[in-house]
Amino acid sequence: MICYAVIDTNVLVSALLSSHEDAATVQVVGKLFSGEIIPLFSEEILSEYNDVLRRKKFGFSEEVISNMLRTIEKFGDSVTPSPTGEILPDMKDLPFYEVVLEKRDSDAYLVTGNIWHFPAKPFIVTARELLNILNQK
Repeated sequence: MICYAVIDTNVLVSALLSSHEDAATVQVVGKLFSGEIIPLFSEEILSEYNDVLRRKKFGFSEEVISNMLRTIEKFGDSVTPSPTGEILPDMKDLPFYEVVLEKRDSDAYLVTGNIWHFPAKPFIVTARELLNILNQK
């Protein structure tokens, strides 16, 4: 089963920092690389990925960052979202929400570690919840 998903930056960071192969975030990122999850992104999301992953405090190598960004761009689907006018607790999350709304007809999900930053919708899920959804299909 292949699904579309907007991956919040915190999920990528968590996966790259984790030393546990069975961590949900690591498994979700693995599914990006295996093609089971087609990442959805906008230029604004790519820009955030680029900025956050390069923060010195994380210490990610240029090779890891470049590989992640190349994979997302190569195998993902670039989306130009329509403005929603939605007000979120953290407005930096709005691009992620708008992209998933743009692709809801494709049964897309937004995967985040910050569920509380978004409206309570069944398509806004944690990494573990997305894995459970994929296992059920």
